Amino acid sequence: MKIDLHSHTNYSDGHLSPKELIDRAHNMQVDVLAITDHDTVDGIQEAMDYQSKQKRSMQILSGVEISTSWHNFDIHILGLNVDHKNTQFLSRLGQQSEERDRRAQQMSDKLEKLGIENVFEQAKVLAGKGQITRAHFARVLVERRVVKDFGAVFKKYLGKGKKAHVKPQWIEIEEAITWIQDAGGKAVLAHPGHYDMTSKWLKRLVEEFSNAGGNGMEVIHSHLTPERKKLLADMATEHDLQASSGSDFHYPNRWTELGKNLTLPTQLVPIWHDWLLAG
Repeated sequence: MKIDLHSHTNYSDGHLSPKELIDRAHNMQVDVLAITDHDTVDGIQEAMDYQSKQKRSMQILSGVEISTSWHNFDIHILGLNVDHKNTQFLSRLGQQSEERDRRAQQMSDKLEKLGIENVFEQAKVLAGKGQITRAHFARVLVERRVVKDFGAVFKKYLGKGKKAHVKPQWIEIEEAITWIQDAGGKAVLAHPGHYDMTSKWLKRLVEEFSNAGGNGMEVIHSHLTPERKKLLADMATEHDLQASSGSDFHYPNRWTELGKNLTLPTQLVPIWHDWLLAG
């Protein structure tokens, strides 16, 4: 069974609509797909309704990727198998959306002082009905040819310490875990191998996440060396965390693909071990 528990739609910074994402997942023979947009579950029902009309079976899991702050690091916590209609959960996620808009407006104000005007308005158009993200800002600046590519946007303007960076006021990891578990889901540390921190800091992060009541961590995700995969697997075992795997798919490219190379090490307990999965 091919399982991918981390993907995005255009309800956050993905490029595909929920329908387009579902179609691609079918083409890639995915059996279980979690949709985990940033700080929103607004695309889940659309995906489920579309999947219900498909001939090929595939289970859609409701998920979310919640932004948190931890020692000046932006850390993402996946909520998997949450109740996407839970009113308390929706209200809490609304706080995150408000913070995204506040931060985006401040970034736009800084860019305007640099002579780059109306970025917020154009980014909102790109975001449409979804969450506004720094990726939308990057797309605006690339499309205007202010810079040549996404990397240059963050290196010159939006990265930490750069000219238009605004520090986000995200919630703490413990609060995100509570939100997710109150909504019936499992809290999973997202892509721990991608954070720009030393192994010492990473071990501290995993330990504190576990002590705060987290359920699991992504042991398999994109762009990991065999050595990094082993390190993450060992950390999961040491802290009794269940294992998850996900592509973190945002759009078609040569580096990531839905359901590709996501097999978990056999010694680990899958995050889905006690879920009733189709297939």
